[in-house]
Amino acid sequence: MGYRNTRECLEALEAAGELVRIDKCVDADLEIGAIQRRVFRAKGPALLFGNVRGCRFPMAANLYGTRERMRFLFRDTVDTVERLMKLKLDPMELLRHPWQYLGAPRTAWHTLPKTVADGPVMANETAVSSLPGLKSWPMDGGAYVTLPQVYTEDPSRPGYAGSNLGMYRVQLSGNDYVPDREVGLHYQIHRGIGHHHAEALRRGEPLKVNIAVGGAPAMTVAAMMPLPEGLAELFFAGALGGHRIPMVRRPGGLPIPAEADFCICGTVVKGGEKPEGPFGDHLGYYSLVHDFPVLRVDKVYHRDDAVWPFTTVGRPPQEDTLFGQFVHELTAELVPSVFAGVHEVHAVDAAGVHPLLLAVGSERYVPYAAERQPQELLTNAMALLGNTQTALSKYVLIAAREDLPAGTGCHDVPAFFRHLLERVDLTRDLHFITRTTIDTLDYSGISLNQGSKLILAVAGGRKRELGTELPSGLDLPRGFRDPRVFAPGILIVKGPRHRRKRDQQDPALERLGETLGRVPGIEGFPLIVVADDARFTADGWDNFLWVTFTRSDPATDIYGAGAFTHAKHWGADKALVLDARLKTYHAPPLEEDPEVEKRVDELGAKGGPLHGII
Repeated sequence: MGYRNTRECLEALEAAGELVRIDKCVDADLEIGAIQRRVFRAKGPALLFGNVRGCRFPMAANLYGTRERMRFLFRDTVDTVERLMKLKLDPMELLRHPWQYLGAPRTAWHTLPKTVADGPVMANETAVSSLPGLKSWPMDGGAYVTLPQVYTEDPSRPGYAGSNLGMYRVQLSGNDYVPDREVGLHYQIHRGIGHHHAEALRRGEPLKVNIAVGGAPAMTVAAMMPLPEGLAELFFAGALGGHRIPMVRRPGGLPIPAEADFCICGTVVKGGEKPEGPFGDHLGYYSLVHDFPVLRVDKVYHRDDAVWPFTTVGRPPQEDTLFGQFVHELTAELVPSVFAGVHEVHAVDAAGVHPLLLAVGSERYVPYAAERQPQELLTNAMALLGNTQTALSKYVLIAAREDLPAGTGCHDVPAFFRHLLERVDLTRDLHFITRTTIDTLDYSGISLNQGSKLILAVAGGRKRELGTELPSGLDLPRGFRDPRVFAPGILIVKGPRHRRKRDQQDPALERLGETLGRVPGIEGFPLIVVADDARFTADGWDNFLWVTFTRSDPATDIYGAGAFTHAKHWGADKALVLDARLKTYHAPPLEEDPEVEKRVDELGAKGGPLHGII
């Protein structure tokens, strides 16, 4: 049950017609990443590159590139894992329907890692400079590991139970790193490794870190799982993989996944931070250069038949989108048990995941009230912002389940937005949290890791008819033009280029709000978005969500038609005006290299290995 290593996985995919071998020489510098992105967009097969320029190791990509392939890889275990997730939700299920959980004892046994004296990964040693130098985007600061499994243990509670397995950014070359001796270790806030690092610093000890690549596919998925603190991802990997994960225990070192293709072993010491980045990231922009911990490399191991699995990180959708969907399918039943009163959540991939969280909750606090208003929903939203990875959300838009039409949820984004905009009371339902912690990769805030959040909570009946045509007499101030109706109640306007400094509001947007407040019928458009390119922003929901929520900080970039502040509460009488222009301090968006794209085109031409795929 389950694949124990990369080779088993590749052989099974090839036998199923889900893998293409590419023997033509390709370059890990930009070209191979561009190929992977194109094949992913085409919903194409997994790829095995056997001839990587300047590197003796083959590389594999797009292993998880379709929902069907993801389900195929875990077909033996996924149903049992889903049932066990539900069992946590309702333990009495086991007593009522024991036949549905016949695999539970076996799966529980599989969660326990197995300590071994040796394993295939220990067969050879190499140097960091001999590893594939994957560079995905033109401005990337060096070569990166894009599917790492970063393993640490709690220094005060060593062992598997106190371990963390995470997918954190690893820079192999570039910047000021000493070749073969140092690699960059970038982890974002609210990550499990941070607790281990903090404890090591408190104890005055170096933090031991192992970075595995490849091995059991379940290990890769487990490294991405947003599990609660204290629940070891290694245990989940065993359940999903259908076998006990063998770990090689070394004297004085952390255990190493025995079936991994590669493992970089080292330590992080106090005060050893160095500049890391830039790197094309999943919000669709470059994360810029900042100081992050450095891993001092002790050993680099690899198995005899080692293959380097990789993916590309960039503007969604990318291959990691499928990881997110798979994780949601596994954990959807758990949402009410983790967040009391919350029935459904949707971290919107098109908006970069953390910038926008949609949710459905209960509103039961005053059931006898003639007009329902958000009360319990605010408790729900605060819980979402105080626990697990949802704590990194920037915009939380939550609606009462009692008001939603049957069959409508927060995964139907157009319908959910329409429901919200029809019912929101802009004078009451906006709740800002300012000067707070935000996602490390989000550059819309007032500094690295700092910005604001907005809760928009909606309950009750319809309050307005949403506009579907431009209001007659719409007269925009100088510098604003090209108004477009994107969806019912949503208006997009092209604005002048942003020229303000960080942490400053723009008087031009304040004037726009004042002008719009005098336009008859503008109340039919409770959401007005100002963008650099109105046409691009209005070209589908993916563009709208990406521009609107990755390029704005709620406290800095929200203005209003009829804006007011009363007793420290901000609201607007008629409409929100959201500034979603690229700011002077934002990171640049990702762009393809035209010359590299031409080389990829050749692979898809007649006679090429990807003809008929791209």
